[in-house]
Amino acid sequence: MLAYIGIGSNLGNKRGNIHRAVKALGADPGNRRVRCSPLYATEPVGKKDQDWFVNGVISLETSLSPRELLELLLGIEKKMGRVRGEKWGPRTIDLDILFYEDQILKEPDLQVPHPRLQERKFVLLPLRDLAPDWVHPALGKTVSRLLAELDTQEWVIPLDEGNEKPCTV
Repeated sequence: MLAYIGIGSNLGNKRGNIHRAVKALGADPGNRRVRCSPLYATEPVGKKDQDWFVNGVISLETSLSPRELLELLLGIEKKMGRVRGEKWGPRTIDLDILFYEDQILKEPDLQVPHPRLQERKFVLLPLRDLAPDWVHPALGKTVSRLLAELDTQEWVIPLDEGNEKPCTV
């Protein structure tokens, strides 16, 4: 199954944190063909008085169920020192399931597609880098169209310019 994962960090060595998380995802036997978008510097959403984030998107083929994938992501976050506390607060690593094939899931702790991805330029830009024609299963619009329709003043600045990407797996 094809899944897209949002990844971000705004504490410590942000790029290093992203590299470590990507490596951990690729090391799981249920995942293969890990691909990464370029990275972007992004202003924080919600709580503005914190360091900017480095964000990107990962695609991977997985044999894990959405629930198993979520558990893997939460485990990676925990191993990397993520402390869940303040909403929209700083984090060493943030991993979110954006899409899982064309499935729509609405469970208390697992919503797929991610319920706010269409509102977030820092998600849509790197997602477009990997899958511009991917159709949002609930909205029926491509990632490119969602990005074109987005009305935001959110700052999202390319970091990689086609060079280094966080995938080394």
